[in-house]
This record gives sequence, C-alpha cells and structure tokens, in this order.
Amino acid sequence: MQTGTPPAGDIIDLGCGDGAMAAALRARFPKRRLVGVDASPAMLAQARGYDATAEADIAQWQPDTRPALIFSNAVLQWLPDHAQLMLHLAGLLAPGGILAVQMPRQSLAPSHRFMRDIAAALFPDRFDFSGYEPPVWPAQTYWRLLAPLGTVEAWQTDYMHRLDPADGAHPVRRFTESTAMRPFLAQLTAEEADHFRAAYDEALAHAYPAEADGAVLMPFRRVFFTLTLPV
Repeated sequence: MQTGTPPAGDIIDLGCGDGAMAAALRARFPKRRLVGVDASPAMLAQARGYDATAEADIAQWQPDTRPALIFSNAVLQWLPDHAQLMLHLAGLLAPGGILAVQMPRQSLAPSHRFMRDIAAALFPDRFDFSGYEPPVWPAQTYWRLLAPLGTVEAWQTDYMHRLDPADGAHPVRRFTESTAMRPFLAQLTAEEADHFRAAYDEALAHAYPAEADGAVLMPFRRVFFTLTLPV
C-alpha cells in the first residue's frame, strides 16, 4: 500500500499484534516516532521495533496527539460498525494526515461460508446466520463513506494463495482453524468439533481440489483504502 508524505506527527500501527509490520513501517518512515497500538497485552509484550506501545480497545482508542498516519493491516475486519469506526479514526488525524487500511474480504468465499453453513446445519441450537452481513464492505463503499473528508483511493485485489499439503486436514482448514474457525470451535464439545471439521474438510475438497503435489490454490480477496485529509 503506497501513501503520500504524511505531515508532522506520529506513525500509528493500529492493531499491531506482535509487531509484524514494524520493520516495514520503520523503513518507510525512518525519522518518525512509531507507536504500536493493540488490545492484547500478550501481543504487545512480544512487539519489537516501536518507540512506544499502547494497550487499548481500537474502537475507543484516543492518541495523545493527532497522528500523521494511522496504518492498520488485517485487523479492522474484527470490529463492528465500520461507518462509525472509519469516521472516528479519520477524525483523530492531524490536518493532512493519512488513514491507510487493509482488510481481508473473504467471508463470502467457500473457505468461510462453508463454516457458517455447516455450523448452522449441524448445530442449529447454537448457530443462526439468517441475518448475516459481511463484516468488510466492497471497496467502493469505503470510498463513498470517506470521500467527503478528503482524497480517497480504494481498491480490492484477488490473488491465488497456494497452501501446502497438510497431514490429516484439508489445507484450507489448516489455514482457517487458527483464526476464522475459532469462534465456531469455542461453542462445540471435542466430539462435536471433530464432526464439524470432518464435514468442513469434505466440503472444502470439492471447492478447492488438490493439485498434483497435494497443495491447493485458494483465491483470496483483500480490500485496501487510503484517506488523505486536506491540510
């Protein structure tokens, strides 16, 4: 994601986790104060490469001074009410400041849709997705929301994610079980979880057939946008 030159002020890595993006941000903005913000103290304890860190709920976070850049990579999809959230973040920026966001938009793909379908079919007493709305909008929706505030660039990218063979599981299940699958498994007993995984693996085998070497290709979509405020 390319951005212009931000004004004076801090560079914020919002939802920084264990600091995976710190080195890239430091290389891009070597003379700026780099601050990592995350809700998890365990993640912040592992984070390196920041001048400062802050433990905070992203939706409620308030910086001490108006930042030059708020950067968020693959985090905001976990938060609700994107209209309020994005306007809130934009309102924290310094004049001329930049909001730069990347989020996966995979919830309607088979990799994620199958989890909802199977959970609702097998355990209707615990899962009801009849009113489900994707957590991440199309790129043009973010553009329309933010364009009145400044200059917006918004786009989405589909790419092929190659997943290596996995012992005892479909490769896509190995990819999702540590993230998107966790809320489902949290509501199941060990026996129910095994039943759920087996049904999910079977469905995935049809949607993502194995290549000759046992790997699979999973199309993956990501949404990007930047907002640059007027000076």
